[in-house]
Amino acid sequence: MSWFPADMTRALLLFAGLTLAACGSRVPLRPVAGQGTPPVPALASAAPTTDQLLTPTTEARPERVDELLRRSEERQDDRFDLPPPD
Repeated sequence: MSWFPADMTRALLLFAGLTLAACGSRVPLRPVAGQGTPPVPALASAAPTTDQLLTPTTEARPERVDELLRRSEERQDDRFDLPPPD
């Protein structure tokens, strides 16, 4: 048994559903009134678009490099790989 009446539970669920449905916006982003767009980069010929600004650069998200080991090779002797002192 719940201490919440059934009507109150339905009303709460309806309110939560409407609130979640209303929080998404479908209009394009615009600068705040009184502020302009970001300045054009110094060496760019044109201002970047919104999609270009939101796409991460290669430095921000580097691609994964999977370098496969083609054949096993023995490691060369390392003269600096010494056992710990006693």
